[in-house]
Amino acid sequence: MQMTTKTARASIGLAALLAALGMLGPFSIDTFFPAFKDVELDLRASVVQMQLTISLYLLGFAGMSLLYGPMSDAWGRRPVILWSLAMFVLASIGATLAPTIEMLLLFRFLQGLSAGAGTIVGRAIVRDCFEGPEAQRLMSQITLIFALAPALAPILGGLIHAVAHWRAIFVAITLFGAALLLLTWRQLKETHPIELRTEFAPAPLFRTSRDIFFDLRYGLLCTAAAFNFSALFLYIASAPALVLDLMQLKTTQFAYFFIPAIAGIIIGSQISGRVAGKFSTRRTITTAYVVMLAACAMNVIYNLLSPTVQWPWAVLPITLFAVGSSLAFPTLTLKMLDLFPLTRGAASSVQAFASLALNALVAGLLSPWVSHSGLYLALSATGLMLIGMTASLIYAARFGLRGRDG
Repeated sequence: MQMTTKTARASIGLAALLAALGMLGPFSIDTFFPAFKDVELDLRASVVQMQLTISLYLLGFAGMSLLYGPMSDAWGRRPVILWSLAMFVLASIGATLAPTIEMLLLFRFLQGLSAGAGTIVGRAIVRDCFEGPEAQRLMSQITLIFALAPALAPILGGLIHAVAHWRAIFVAITLFGAALLLLTWRQLKETHPIELRTEFAPAPLFRTSRDIFFDLRYGLLCTAAAFNFSALFLYIASAPALVLDLMQLKTTQFAYFFIPAIAGIIIGSQISGRVAGKFSTRRTITTAYVVMLAACAMNVIYNLLSPTVQWPWAVLPITLFAVGSSLAFPTLTLKMLDLFPLTRGAASSVQAFASLALNALVAGLLSPWVSHSGLYLALSATGLMLIGMTASLIYAARFGLRGRDG
């Protein structure tokens, strides 16, 4: 019994550490959203440049998502995470002290390059240490904690910004990264033994990723999953304009948007888990798109009829859309990974890269043009979702959606 208790405590401790490492990426994206206006004025930045603080971060995150897994396979989990955390701390110090918007953009890109190791390598650590139901339970614990990051980040950023300069937000991010570096150095043991390590070979990695990316079946499923989420991410990237300008809320009230949105994601994920093995793949995806279509219709109609964007009515359709998007995502992801049973890690990395790259374009190119209008946001989100739904319909027509969900 004592051994079981120790094992349980070790699992909880590992879950907490890996969840904290995974939180670093999303936490760093939107912590400074409440300070957008002040950063824009202080550094004489344009709206497009401010959106680039998100998209360049995501581009760096996306690029390294293809490399962190193979790097940890070759050099070990622990050193890859430690070096990435050290780089993140230095980049965060640079962002704190950035004298110009150009320098801030550079350090945001470096933050993105270094923030993803905890998420990517953390999944490999779970599989190194646990199997079967135990691994699934640990991943569920990590996912639950991880889901809180996007909701907590702007709330914390708003509280800091209410009492201090915008640079204090980056000081807090720096301290979070430094604390994780110290905790990882002291607590995380190497889980990938030397005898199991592989050579880090960029050329074969590139060929494998290219073959996966250009597979028609994979491409259609990846497009569906990526565009579904990008419709929601458009609102996340536009949160400063939505919360402060359109809904006329305070910098301490970002929770009014983020908590309902994250709640929708959690609800959709929970429903997906409950219907696994009970619903067919077709039924799950069809249900998800019915929910997303209903949410988009509600969103467009509300913004057509309402002269102003008001909370909570403007947020409710977004919450409903998050439910549908997160209901479809696990099924689409499993279908993608099953296409490449021998290279599932690479398939997962390609999916992460494609989704992050699309979100970077949404944040940097689309959001600045539509975030000033609730109707333009609703129409743009609907258009992104329809692209994803079209890809899903083409896949179903050509290849079918057979099997049981989960």
